[in-house]
Amino acid sequence: MAATTATTTAIAVLRDWRGWPDVLGALWRRSLRFRTLTITLLLTSTAILITCVTMALVIQSDLFESRKNEALEDARRAVDQAQTTLDSAALGDSPSALPELWESVQEELGRLSTAEGIAGVRVQQDVEISISGFTAGLSANNISTALHNRVQEFDDRQAWQSVSLDIGGRGVPGVIVGQQLQVPEAGPFEIYFAYDFADADNTLTFVQRTLWIAGIGLVAIVAAISFVVLRTVSTPIVEAAETSARLASGDLAVRIDVHGEDEIATLGRSFNAMADSIEAQIKELGELSLVQQRFVSDVSHELRTPLTTIRLAADMLNDQRAEFDPTTARTTELLHTQVQRFETLLSDLLEISRYDAGSVQLELEATSLAHLAEDVIEQMKPLADGRGSELRLVAPGGYSPVDMDPRRVRRVLRNLIGNAIEHGEGRPIVVTVDSNQHAVAAGVRDFGLGMDPADAERVFDRFWRADPSRQRTIGGTGLGLSIALGDATLHGGTLAVWSELGVGTHFVLTLPRGEELDGPSPIMVEPQEALSDIGDATQPIQLADLPAELFDPRGLE
Repeated sequence: MAATTATTTAIAVLRDWRGWPDVLGALWRRSLRFRTLTITLLLTSTAILITCVTMALVIQSDLFESRKNEALEDARRAVDQAQTTLDSAALGDSPSALPELWESVQEELGRLSTAEGIAGVRVQQDVEISISGFTAGLSANNISTALHNRVQEFDDRQAWQSVSLDIGGRGVPGVIVGQQLQVPEAGPFEIYFAYDFADADNTLTFVQRTLWIAGIGLVAIVAAISFVVLRTVSTPIVEAAETSARLASGDLAVRIDVHGEDEIATLGRSFNAMADSIEAQIKELGELSLVQQRFVSDVSHELRTPLTTIRLAADMLNDQRAEFDPTTARTTELLHTQVQRFETLLSDLLEISRYDAGSVQLELEATSLAHLAEDVIEQMKPLADGRGSELRLVAPGGYSPVDMDPRRVRRVLRNLIGNAIEHGEGRPIVVTVDSNQHAVAAGVRDFGLGMDPADAERVFDRFWRADPSRQRTIGGTGLGLSIALGDATLHGGTLAVWSELGVGTHFVLTLPRGEELDGPSPIMVEPQEALSDIGDATQPIQLADLPAELFDPRGLE
């Protein structure tokens, strides 16, 4: 699988070079092998580059110093021999003796040295003598003023300078060595020797080329070795990652193939042991959950028969409570209320057990959500009047029928409106129904106590209450919102909540027109209007007075 992914990525890189940065970035983030190999090659290449450059510079310096010292020694030997010849010569009174001696010295300099060219320059130009400077393969233009000055300044030392010599029509690196030669009766002369370093330059080029070839070859060898080592080490890691992903997705039977006794094998055995433990615990929890569901279902069913008898007796006593004394009448009324609550709790427990067992089935009917909301509001109006809350309906949409289970949607709306009455602090409660091309939605907004965000996240938990010290005055089992969320999810819709302390709470039920919700809800979860902005425009709409085509599935929304 990893090899296939790498091949596909490589093909994509080759086909579209403009996507290289994105592809390489994805490889860097997702592939441990690519990241490790890249880092290894970069560090190795940097180390080899530094080594090759350092070696090339050291070899260049040593080779130049060696050739320079050879040139200096050669020039010194030739000048010393020429100086010996001059010092031992007897000129006499003949005027041609000095020129002849000078010519023989020039020949001797050329014979004793290996220089490519020689030049002689008289130091004292204003002295009238019968000899002058000479050039033999070395142009005076190649001798710089600085070199002239150093040779003239130090009569017992050599001076040298790197230059480019013109040999055979091409420039080659070289060195010019200068030194004074004392000529009898003529004074000092500057003698310059030009040495060709082309052979040293060729040697250096060969060495550098060899170093670069060796460096590139070494990088390739390191890359190949790194790839083999990384493949050996990373393949078990990739297999472990793929196996853990399959285990996380629910395939509890998957295991890692273990080979050998090294650290990777130990990791594989530990992973398999962990997977065995997780599989055993999940199976145990699954069996425990089934037992728990069965227990709740069986107990709920078994309690219904005696509860029916108790409820009939409580109803009969409640109907005759006017004939009892006040204490007995109040006791009878409390008994009747609690029996009704107990019956509601049993019904909710049965419904929860059906959800846990996955045995809930929808009974779909084409139903108008706006009409359904109107019916629920009418049913809940006496309860709202008793708490001093006014129920208002805003229904700009939601009239055309949509496939839903009307019993379950009615239960959701009844629960949301009941909670709004319970916590609405006697303020108006606004029920909004609207629709779009994707879904229909109903929102229930109260302006009561509200909740902080942490409580709003847990509002759908079973038996959870935002304020445990606050008693329920209307009733309720603590399972209503959990069941409502299950009903919304069963329809393929959502049940969302917004709440703020001291401002109120807004629940929004969204049901898709099709099998699943593929667009935004027509009602925003976070309300945009304040209570003062609602006014009288939210009075309940009498749907029976609306045109009949609004309830036709083919009519406009």
